[in-house]
Amino acid sequence: MKIGLVSRWHVHANEYAEYVKNYPDAEVAAIWDENAERGKKWAQEFGCQYYGDFNRFLKSDIEAVVITSPTSLHPWLMTRAAKAGKHIFTEKALSIKLTDARRIEAAVKENGVKFAISFPHLSRPSLLFAKECVESGRLGKITYARVRNVHNGSSANWLPSYFYDESLCGGGAMIDLGAHPMYTLEWLLGKPLFVQSLFTDLTKRGVEDNAVSLIEFENGASAVSETGFVADRTRYTLEISGTEGYLVITDGKVELSDKTTGGKLVTVTELPQGEKNPVDKWLDWCTGKAEAPKGLLIEDAVSLTALTAASYKSAKNGDKTYVNF
Repeated sequence: MKIGLVSRWHVHANEYAEYVKNYPDAEVAAIWDENAERGKKWAQEFGCQYYGDFNRFLKSDIEAVVITSPTSLHPWLMTRAAKAGKHIFTEKALSIKLTDARRIEAAVKENGVKFAISFPHLSRPSLLFAKECVESGRLGKITYARVRNVHNGSSANWLPSYFYDESLCGGGAMIDLGAHPMYTLEWLLGKPLFVQSLFTDLTKRGVEDNAVSLIEFENGASAVSETGFVADRTRYTLEISGTEGYLVITDGKVELSDKTTGGKLVTVTELPQGEKNPVDKWLDWCTGKAEAPKGLLIEDAVSLTALTAASYKSAKNGDKTYVNF
């Protein structure tokens, strides 16, 4: 399967390109980049053709595209790729505005395109176990959840400077790193109804580098999404509380308290097998080896955009905001 790479802008561009390169039935066949110098260098590394014109790129023999461009370019790139019949894999987020997300969704569905987004945390053994606990009722009725996902990209100055350009990214920590807590909470708890957010800019770069959102879900559960670029040596944390149990994940360690443990908090040693990375799941689907990857589809990407957009609106207005689907 011939894959076209679209922009080396994002920090995960090289990672996804390697997944394509190492996939047995796929090859990098063409490259487009809004930065010609960067794109040509990338094409030389893969020994394929660089296209400066996106329409010519789409008219080449590629069958699908992997998009790691600025988020602001996603609507333009994805609608054209979909209309050209190219399958699409994209880095999160889908888009900055919900109207653009819906426009991309329409183009994907109208043209029968196989679309997937990068939600890699859903492949982790620990989170798959959490999903099992929620769906089986092992924790009873879920009342509360919290996800904390942070790093020190701003405070330690290792993120690219353009990650603070709101015109390209749509924001700062919330729309980028904060996507992981947001899509995880939706995956576990269902449809969000309202969100209230507090964002701060500690390093004074013009966008939020520390963000907390309180979310109310349709099933009555409440949840907290925490993210930021200014936390050093802080572990990933997921907590889920229910009427009959409690689960906490710190990095890969899973601890559970329920009826089977006699109410004691014990370490869970037997976890589900981790799943493939999202790129391989998408390629398996495109090449007919597997069904559509649940949790990574266009509807999931649009839902994340709706929640993220509401979170930014709440932070700006300082009030509880409806999540508009």
